[in-house]
Amino acid sequence: MISNYVKIAWRNIAHNKSFSTINILGLALGMACCFMIILWIQDEFRVDAYHANGPQLYNVMERQFYDGKVDAGRGTPALLADELKKEFPEIVYAAGLSWEEERTFSVGDKLNKEKGRWAGADWFKMYSIPLLAGTAETALNAPSNIAISRKLAENYFGSPQAAMGKSIRIGNKEDYQVSAVFDVPLASSVTYDYLLSWKDMISHNEWLKDWGTNAPETRIQLAVDRNGNTVHPARLEAKMKSFLKSRNPSIAKSGSDIQLFLQPYQEAYLYSNFKNGYQDGGRIEYVRLFGIVAVFILLIACINFMNLATARSVKRAREVGVRKVVGAGRGWLIGQFIGEALVLTCLALLIALATVWLLLPTFNSLTEKHITFQLTDASFWIILAGMTLVTGLIAGSYPALFLSSLNPIRVLKGTVKFSSGARLFRQGLVVFQFALSLLLIIGTIIVYRQINFIQTKNLGFDREGMIYVSSEGELGTKYNTFKEQLLQMSGIQSVTKMDGTPTNGFGSTGNVQWPGKDPKASIQFQFSKVDYDFTKTLKVKVKGRDFSKTFGADSTSYLINETAARRIGYNDPIGKPLTLWGKPGTIIGVIADYHQSSMHTAIEPFIAKLGDGQIIIVRIQPGQTKQALTSLETLARQLNPKFPFRYRFADEAFQTLYRSETVVGSLANYFAFLAIFISCLGLFGLAAFTAEQRTKEIGVRKVLGASVLSVVALLSQDFIKLVLIAIVISSPIAWFGMSRWLQEYVYKIDISWWIFALAGLLAIGIALLTISFQSIKAALMNPVKSLRSE
Repeated sequence: MISNYVKIAWRNIAHNKSFSTINILGLALGMACCFMIILWIQDEFRVDAYHANGPQLYNVMERQFYDGKVDAGRGTPALLADELKKEFPEIVYAAGLSWEEERTFSVGDKLNKEKGRWAGADWFKMYSIPLLAGTAETALNAPSNIAISRKLAENYFGSPQAAMGKSIRIGNKEDYQVSAVFDVPLASSVTYDYLLSWKDMISHNEWLKDWGTNAPETRIQLAVDRNGNTVHPARLEAKMKSFLKSRNPSIAKSGSDIQLFLQPYQEAYLYSNFKNGYQDGGRIEYVRLFGIVAVFILLIACINFMNLATARSVKRAREVGVRKVVGAGRGWLIGQFIGEALVLTCLALLIALATVWLLLPTFNSLTEKHITFQLTDASFWIILAGMTLVTGLIAGSYPALFLSSLNPIRVLKGTVKFSSGARLFRQGLVVFQFALSLLLIIGTIIVYRQINFIQTKNLGFDREGMIYVSSEGELGTKYNTFKEQLLQMSGIQSVTKMDGTPTNGFGSTGNVQWPGKDPKASIQFQFSKVDYDFTKTLKVKVKGRDFSKTFGADSTSYLINETAARRIGYNDPIGKPLTLWGKPGTIIGVIADYHQSSMHTAIEPFIAKLGDGQIIIVRIQPGQTKQALTSLETLARQLNPKFPFRYRFADEAFQTLYRSETVVGSLANYFAFLAIFISCLGLFGLAAFTAEQRTKEIGVRKVLGASVLSVVALLSQDFIKLVLIAIVISSPIAWFGMSRWLQEYVYKIDISWWIFALAGLLAIGIALLTISFQSIKAALMNPVKSLRSE
């Protein structure tokens, strides 16, 4: 019996090639999209989940109370890790981790820039990072040690074993000995190609010995008791909460407070956002969003299958009637139609897998992932089997239940009529389909507009034609010569320096005083050392003046932004006193507010002091980019021959702040297109079904003089009503969801009414194009044939 049903299913597929092709294509696209999203979600959950000590690993973070606000951040004092390990027996290992730096490596005649960090001596004891050479105990225990990646070992020395004990010169200043070679797993959220010791970092940065700093991160590993249970993190957190006050008494004096708290390391990647000092989402929001999108698209594909199967139900009604007459029970009929749906789903799965396999390199490039088919992973096959079974059952359920319920006597007499309930159900499916598609369309439009708003908004400075160059080597020691000669070369407009870039890399401090300041007030200021021509190079407006060589006292002068002036309370700040870190000075200018970071955060109070920054900022003449780059490279190689020349455009650096949003926007475009395409396949099926059911009515109308246009309008109006209902249902849901998404931004677009109108018009237009084929085909049919048809 079962083999007979399989044969019948295959014959039905073969005899109805067009409908079968559309069915299989719709299911294949839906399953391919769903499977790709599942692979991405799996990869997200695998990030940082591979560490053997994962449950015992925690990030130590600061919760800062100042200026009536509460902020949370990963930055902590550089001395914290070692002190916590000494103070609390619950902590078995502790290690700091610095910011990423790009530095010049030289080995023999090989010269290149590499990205890496400083890390504490316990780093390799805590984390499951495979060591190809060396040991976890000795890798970072000496100031001159350096641990390098397999890639660097092979590039500079040929192999990990050959690299051990060899010397690498960094920054053309100091030599380090290779003490270990590691291989960072792809599932790590933290990437680096080299690690230097924590002792080395502190010896090169005296300011890190101050307990008032909060630049690097601190990681700890909790102890495990005899029963294998991890020390309760909440109890340890309560004990170390006020630890910084004991090491930094100025916290209490300032009227502020800084409390330590713990975040599980395995949660840090997905739950990286904090609001009012407490955890508030992060990448997990995108995981949930795309999980919902996967379900939506698969449902749309299943509904498409239902509608197409229903459209063919009249042709199979007699088959059902005959089977019932000869004794087939309803259960067997349901099994037959579900079986056919599963056969189609299996065929669709093969196409879906081929599609995913072909698109995976492009998908990885877009999402910056390394996803592959894990054929040896049991979960891979479980997901495939589960997705196939669920899709087949959902897609085949309604057609199976509907067809198996037909009355055999009426069917064999040729009077197949469908109840109003069945008609409403099919229409409801179309409404549901288009409502889901409209949610994606509206979301896509809003995401696109927000990203466009970010990219085109006036930041307060002109990033067009601005280039960043590191001031390492002779470019730092001979900066004045470099600047003077560069300004005389073709394509160069102005040059300055900063600690970081205009949108990244500032330090912060609360050690700012002025006359009349409330002694209990605690205000955090962004801070940067800058060079002459700062405002000229950034093209920011300034009241007063910039730093100038004609004023010898500018070494004790300050520039502040408008937000800082408001927080200080000066009505006319120029010429007023200001003390930074106990060094009194004078405000010489107020620069217009500009965005110092992404638009997720508000503009902070900012102070600039004349000093030696780390990044050289070059503004090029409009239309002379090529000449300027040639001038830059020529002079840099001349003055700094032992360092490779590297540069970065300000626009490129700015785009990295919104990489996640850009990826989400691109994926949303593709998903919205797929959703509307699959929805149209379902609408096509329902239009075919309706035209088939109303064949005689159309014939009668044409005999009585109805025009082709009126018949097309008759068949189209019902579908347009369904799309309009979908618009009404989806619009408020989309508004609510996207309003919540936009709350992550301090600076954002308004959700205008025309967005919903545009999405609705797009849906109606696409629906009309889909319906028109079947409507026109039915309207052009010879009425004589229509009236003769059975």
